[in-house]
Amino acid sequence: MDSGKPKLWNFSAGPAILPPVVLERAAEAVHELRQNGHAREAAGVGLSILEISHRSGPYEAITFGAEKLVHEVLGVPETHQVLFLQGGASLQFVMVPLNLREADKFAAYVDTGVWSNRAIAESEGLGPTRVIAGSKATNYDRIPEFPAADTYAGASYLHITTNNTIYGTEYPEIPAAQGGVPLVIDFSSHAGARPMALERAALGYAGAQKNLGPSGVTLVYVRKDLLARKPAGHVPVYLRYGTHAKEPSLYNTPNTFGVLVLKLVLEWMRDEGGLAAIGARNERKARRLYDVLDNSKVFQPHAQPGSRSLMNVTWTCARAPEAQREGLAKKFLTEAQALGFDGLKGHRSVGGFRASIYNAFPEAGVAALCEFITEFERKL
Repeated sequence: MDSGKPKLWNFSAGPAILPPVVLERAAEAVHELRQNGHAREAAGVGLSILEISHRSGPYEAITFGAEKLVHEVLGVPETHQVLFLQGGASLQFVMVPLNLREADKFAAYVDTGVWSNRAIAESEGLGPTRVIAGSKATNYDRIPEFPAADTYAGASYLHITTNNTIYGTEYPEIPAAQGGVPLVIDFSSHAGARPMALERAALGYAGAQKNLGPSGVTLVYVRKDLLARKPAGHVPVYLRYGTHAKEPSLYNTPNTFGVLVLKLVLEWMRDEGGLAAIGARNERKARRLYDVLDNSKVFQPHAQPGSRSLMNVTWTCARAPEAQREGLAKKFLTEAQALGFDGLKGHRSVGGFRASIYNAFPEAGVAALCEFITEFERKL
């Protein structure tokens, strides 16, 4: 650290920035885990978090404590079972259709980009699948209008990706599915970013490495009545939600370190004022950056107003003369990196730039980026 400023402003889309206090407490636990996970005055257990048994009392206190915080901090209702799984959101692309598909029924999906496409592909390999809405025609620069109930009536479930990291789009609110069709949400890249109506989803899943912790842990919450649903075909034991619900995320050896860090992040969120305070801060950060980009003569946000993500801001040099865009982009990234702005290169699907400003990303870092963008343009 230098004068309170990090050596690099970490704009990575994930694995992403974590709160300094979480890093400190996790580092302490690597040396020796304490009875309640981190308090320095608590007695140590004599082992590192990397060494303790997942069947031990100290670890059970961690995983059950994390589960309780998911309900209390994120707002997942008690009607849903919380699970800490492995395999990332990518494994959920398979587990969802395996567990929720019913015989003689199709699965409905909304296509909002790369990750929803991968989920759709896995579903298509397992049975009838319908894409009932999407924004591919405009390179996923917006969230499509939520489909009418008759387009998914009779479906086993309706799946949406609520925040699209690559394209910088986000559902302004979790929609409500009609006709008793279970709504499934992939909310990986904005879990805990603001208050959300998570109770509207019958099942939700999120890779932890954006807003909730390190890579290697996947948060899943599933409505308890769905755990009894009989799938359309054979499901391997390990890929059944019921397996992990029955053995509360302890069927096999979990990512013990990752679950500890997730618990520490949730505690930090609680201590920061919860989702209301965090959401207000995220709104300020995003608004400040979008205002600079909207008023630029060179840069242009990729996502349309009304669909813009608070977590992943994407933009290009689209307002510059076409012949200059490639050179300007390279110049911008080179100068940004030299000044300590790391991870700003956009995904190849959009090009340009992406600033991921997750919960732990400080407002000072957004202010510094805005100043750099303004000064870069002024000097052209």
